Amino acid sequence: MFVEFFQTLRRHGLKTSITEWLDLLAAMKANLAFADVDQFYHLSRLILVKDESYYDKFDRAFSEYVEKVAKTDVAEKIPNDWLENALKRELSEEEKQKVQQLGSLEELIKTFHERLKEQQKRHQGGSKWIGTGGTSPFGAYGYHPGGIRIGQDGNRNRSASKVWDKREFKDLDKSARLEQRGFQVALRKLRQFARTGAASELDLDETIAATSRKGGLLDLKWRAERHNAVKIILLLDVGGSMDDYIYQCEQLFTALKSEFKHLELFYFHNCVYEGVWRANSRRREEQIPTQQLIQTYGEDYKLLFVGDATMGPYEIAYPGGSVEHWNEEPGQAWLERLTRHFDKVAWLNPQPKQYWQYYMSVRMINDLMAGRMYPLTIEGLEEAMEKLR
Repeated sequence: MFVEFFQTLRRHGLKTSITEWLDLLAAMKANLAFADVDQFYHLSRLILVKDESYYDKFDRAFSEYVEKVAKTDVAEKIPNDWLENALKRELSEEEKQKVQQLGSLEELIKTFHERLKEQQKRHQGGSKWIGTGGTSPFGAYGYHPGGIRIGQDGNRNRSASKVWDKREFKDLDKSARLEQRGFQVALRKLRQFARTGAASELDLDETIAATSRKGGLLDLKWRAERHNAVKIILLLDVGGSMDDYIYQCEQLFTALKSEFKHLELFYFHNCVYEGVWRANSRRREEQIPTQQLIQTYGEDYKLLFVGDATMGPYEIAYPGGSVEHWNEEPGQAWLERLTRHFDKVAWLNPQPKQYWQYYMSVRMINDLMAGRMYPLTIEGLEEAMEKLR
């Protein structure tokens, strides 16, 4: 049962186990969800998905499966044990009581198949034939208290919400491109808290203990505020092909500022050379020597590059390779100095990973980073944060 649903989930990248699958079948056998697609959606997601980052994949798989099932010829495919009344026409209680039912569910199913054999044309309204509207026990868009719905794409009395089509969890998909919310969740993996500075925060536990020691006389105790002690240098590639990723970089920077008190931002273009800058509008006049950056910031800083690494290989490997100025030393020399000084280094690449293989420069930068280049997705950012810890 539902083997095709299981296969659809696997095709969409969900790691559903056989044990979880058997749990779902047991729940269905116990009628925890019966003849209600919304109930089945919530039940199956609850049992089969243990990580919220997979919710969006589940929604897409569920939508594909439901659409396929909706096109099934119920007259031939639907099992008898799944036939049940579904849609109800808005009649008064008195009118509903007047509608005659055929009897048990078994009798209803038997009569349903007999009617299918008798009827060879479309029917609308009435109280006998299979069709639309009316009060026949069989059909769509009508009402019969013991009826069977066939061939109906919605509920006239209560429209199906199709929660799975709303894609409410797409921001949590680890393979999706990031928005600020996703950035902040992933960046929290790097947090290391410490208490420094003036004692300005009430220490409730110590206050209670001190007050108890003084026989109930209030004795307030204070402590330094707890904050994220991680220090980060962000080197951000700007201009050229990076213009396509401005929005993502803005979201990342906003998230970094909100998560880390000690954040230093510098810009470069394509590859790091002998100078970087803080204000992109004054990049020519106010460059900071890269060697000065190395001498100013200690090894306790974590170095995070952001760039698509898309350039000519000569921009990395040769003196004079820069497209903007004459560089005495190749870019790779400066990258090697930076990675030697800062022990914790990672490179985030906003370009989709499936395209990296087509650029020699991406492979060269990744080699210089010792394989520490990651895609700018939730999963990639989480991996980068693990490497920086």
